[in-house]
Amino acid sequence: MRDVAVIGYGMTKFGELWQTPLRDLFAEAAVACLADAGVERGRLQSAYIGCMSSGLFNGQEHLASILCDYAGLAGLAATRVESACASGGAAFRAAYLEVASGASDFVLAGGVEKMNDGADATYCLSTAADQEYEVYHGITFPGLYAMIAHAHMHRYGTTPAQLAAVAVKNHRNGALNPYAQFPVEITPETVLKAVRVAEPLGLFDCSPVTDGAACVLLCPVDVARELGKPVIRVIGSGHATDAIALHDRPDLAAIPVVGLAARRAYAQAGITVADVDFCEVHDCFTIAEIVCTEELGLFERGRGGPAALDGLTARDGKHPVNASGGLKCKGHPVGATGVAQIAELVMQLSGRAGARQLKSPRIGLAQNMGGSGGSCTVHILEVGS
Repeated sequence: MRDVAVIGYGMTKFGELWQTPLRDLFAEAAVACLADAGVERGRLQSAYIGCMSSGLFNGQEHLASILCDYAGLAGLAATRVESACASGGAAFRAAYLEVASGASDFVLAGGVEKMNDGADATYCLSTAADQEYEVYHGITFPGLYAMIAHAHMHRYGTTPAQLAAVAVKNHRNGALNPYAQFPVEITPETVLKAVRVAEPLGLFDCSPVTDGAACVLLCPVDVARELGKPVIRVIGSGHATDAIALHDRPDLAAIPVVGLAARRAYAQAGITVADVDFCEVHDCFTIAEIVCTEELGLFERGRGGPAALDGLTARDGKHPVNASGGLKCKGHPVGATGVAQIAELVMQLSGRAGARQLKSPRIGLAQNMGGSGGSCTVHILEVGS
């Protein structure tokens, strides 16, 4: 297996992008990515594009063809990848493995979702849950994560104030992110007094419905050096699945697929969580960030909530989490989220994150999750020479 580097990124602004079609979102991110990498389109050999549900959201399938055509990449060997909200992370892993295997030298990993075209977003997203045993009986993802929150509160004493601390912190970070859907700060009172969506989760505990796209370019490390690019190496890639239905798992207060994917990534990288300088975590709901930080090993079980309230996950904390603003503030165009997390790692590790730049990070981790924990990818990147 060859060492692989990420040499460029491109993103659209995330938000309700009513005037921009799905194909144009991807084209904007892909063109920006190639320009950032300084690589001509003709050198690109392959692409993997994460998208959860364009058929339902937009009535458009066959994305490998239409998206590459409109991005000026017609003829490219391209594949659409779907793993619910982990589609972007799965697309990145596929691109990484193709370069690492030696099959290709330049591979684009992209993600896109257009969620505001008028489709019923709740219905579209619910297809990532168990249709016969969950959705048929009326449950939605806010309800599933509310169950996780209740279980975590019952077992560990997690409080609404701790959930609110996650949202406040991520909005504080996202207010500094020009790509973010809601770049504004909020207060704990705003979170705690907001209308309830699924008790104990309120409006500000939930990530928004978002349009957007992101792309990154991968190549062998030796080629990155030849191009004079900063060497941001993929040192770990973990992928795992679990039961799709929440009731089929033994512990409602845990999301074990995250820990499994993380352990695989740590093992490949030859590191422990103590070596990770910062994380981008899949905070589709505030409780998700708390549980995922525990599953990643940043905190013991039950300590993720107190850690958030005590500032340990702030940009200047011991374990910075979601310096981008996370899904909660930056937005969650589900197919693009995992690739956008990688883009944030690249920005931070190359010192290009602007006002939200962390202090000299060396190793970053991105955790991207599908559904209520039915699938997950974890990727670890390191900057070096």
